[in-house]
Amino acid sequence: MRSFALYSIKGGVGKTATAVNLAFLSARAGNRTLLWDLDPQGASSFYFRVRPEVAKPKKILRGRRELDRAIKGSDFEGLDLLPADAAYRRMDILLNEAKRPTTRLRRLLEPVAESYDCIILDCAPSLTLVSENVFRAVDALLVPVIPTPLSLRTLTQLVDFVGAIPHAAAPVWPFFALADRRKRLHQEILASTPDPRAPMLDAVVPYHSEVERMGLHRAPVMAYAPGTVAAKAYAALWQEVAGRLGLAH
Repeated sequence: MRSFALYSIKGGVGKTATAVNLAFLSARAGNRTLLWDLDPQGASSFYFRVRPEVAKPKKILRGRRELDRAIKGSDFEGLDLLPADAAYRRMDILLNEAKRPTTRLRRLLEPVAESYDCIILDCAPSLTLVSENVFRAVDALLVPVIPTPLSLRTLTQLVDFVGAIPHAAAPVWPFFALADRRKRLHQEILASTPDPRAPMLDAVVPYHSEVERMGLHRAPVMAYAPGTVAAKAYAALWQEVAGRLGLAH
């Protein structure tokens, strides 16, 4: 089993849209895939038409309920979802009360690891105890970065934060998202090398109206508009990520 998290300190960078499309592409490639919606807003759950349920996060985090009992199927073969729960907004508190709080998520995933080839975490934007858990639970952090100075600054902050955590082995894999090549600033940043400690992936996800329309279709772009520029960009991103992780693509 291989795993990665869609993670960013900054919100509104296309994190959830990427998680949804990569999960779809992973399953379509034949990988048994689980997407865990860790964001209490539940956007991934909404896109996949899975109603957030009371998954009893407190019982799960304390080991009183198995994680797999909260997993739901999706409309796509080979793709399951662990829906969001509003109680995730208190996850920092719940983790702090648990034993070995910085590795709790990793230990929760261990029992379901044999059932999946690929596990993807869609994370809320933050720098918290949950973040430390995510960094220790996955094989890589996939970080969308808008080609703007503020977004680049958050990338630097994230690389600094991850580097300061003992035994946080997950590498940071940033990629440009919501890129608009009509803007000179975006063009200049796309041609730059933002942080040599975390080289950008080659794939660039453009700003595109079809990504915004995911909320209307409640489906991945690849499912309803596979020939669009956005869909092809997600496909290229998946090829790159899957190749690095050794997953079917």
